[in-house]
Amino acid sequence: MATNAVPVIGFVGLGVMGGAMCRNMALKHAGEVIAFDTNPKAFEVLDGTQAQRVGTVAEVAARADVVFLSLPGGPQVEAVCLGPEGLSGGAHKPSVIVDLSTTTVASARQVGAKLATRGIAFADAPVARTREAAQRGELSIMVGADASLYGRIEPLLRYIATDVTHCGDVGCGQVVKLINNALVFENTVALAEMMVLGERAGVQSAVLLDAVSKGSGDSFVLRNHGRKAMLPRQFPEKSFPPEYALKDIGYVLELATQTGVSAHVTELAQRYYTATASKGWGGRYFPAVIEVIDRNIGPAQCATDAKA
Repeated sequence: MATNAVPVIGFVGLGVMGGAMCRNMALKHAGEVIAFDTNPKAFEVLDGTQAQRVGTVAEVAARADVVFLSLPGGPQVEAVCLGPEGLSGGAHKPSVIVDLSTTTVASARQVGAKLATRGIAFADAPVARTREAAQRGELSIMVGADASLYGRIEPLLRYIATDVTHCGDVGCGQVVKLINNALVFENTVALAEMMVLGERAGVQSAVLLDAVSKGSGDSFVLRNHGRKAMLPRQFPEKSFPPEYALKDIGYVLELATQTGVSAHVTELAQRYYTATASKGWGGRYFPAVIEVIDRNIGPAQCATDAKA
């Protein structure tokens, strides 16, 4: 990617988050934006923009200077980056690949190292915040890259984010993103437990949230997941389900094992979301964990039964 020219942007993966991000890039970038997804309907999100649709990953590789990825996880990222029909498999290659997905730290570092041998710079740049934030171009992005590469891609990331943080070398973006997500999932379980406790002790949840939000117990989870999902008990499909939470928690626990950390709180959260996914709320928005707690069918009840 030439530093003194407008790069051609490629984008692979037009899902819930990726489609919104690609749309913002297509609306704001002065140069070409080309996009690929395996689902033909996914391109509808780009209607009204100058983005160009292509039929293969190889076409993206042949035309783009810098390629952004928004994919389900590490295996998909590895296949798109390193596979024979992927971005580095042909004669023409992009100079930079930026992965906006959430993967394991080990996967990010392995992909980065292998791409470096093929002359392609790599950054892991997982995104945080909601689908609505993605649509508004107000995401938070945590970047793992060397300082030189970060300086080159940071202006492009500003098309989709209001906050961009350089966290360190390749893999460090994933470290911060996974910790961020673990804190959200753990805080959601704790808030759900306290909302149920408050209700059974005679305090309405709306009153509880209002009061706690004015004190030191306030949090992003309280103001968003608590008020918007757990209070009305609305857990729509096609949002972030417990299965996705479990994927990220698994990544966190893998990293904890690799670094010698005993992540007991994260392990407890894993048990709660496993119960949420398997006992009636699979595919629903993950704050449905409050239903598991309210019905005493989660890990806490299992522990009680074990002592009986």
